[in-house]
Amino acid sequence: MSATNLALAVKAPSKQPHPVEPASASTGPALCCKPLLRPELPRRFIRVPTHAVGVHPEHREYPRASLQLPLKLQSTNGIVEDFPVTLVTRDISSTGVYFLCPKRLPMNAAIELQIVLVSRPLGRGNVVMTSNAYVRRIHPAAMPGWFGIAANFDEVSFDRDDLIPSRFLGA
Repeated sequence: MSATNLALAVKAPSKQPHPVEPASASTGPALCCKPLLRPELPRRFIRVPTHAVGVHPEHREYPRASLQLPLKLQSTNGIVEDFPVTLVTRDISSTGVYFLCPKRLPMNAAIELQIVLVSRPLGRGNVVMTSNAYVRRIHPAAMPGWFGIAANFDEVSFDRDDLIPSRFLGA
């Protein structure tokens, strides 16, 4: 078995035409290398907790983490949702969240969110953040009928569903 057929030959796109050279046995196939960071995209944390890495040069006061976490919209302006649908966050920081929603929420509306931060099998060790928040920005999403909602957290509480061992409950 030889190692010559392990890479796919891909011609890198070029803007100027190059003269076609005859293929020779001494030259290997051209490989297409793409940079990991592109200047047209903002730098973000991807699947990394913000406390574990340094802050990148961004003009925000609090860094964002690009995490897709389950989110439930419990109520809007004090009106409880009949059937809260599980949505997904796009990014989250210590002061707010950005998520896609199938309905348009009013600007500065008071909303209640539940975000699952840690999800463990069999329900042991889940951590859920419940927050009262306010809608700060609304953007139409690429999917028709959906909106991107940016909300600031007002009150935050955390809930764990694992059992505390009896030796830690006190005497």
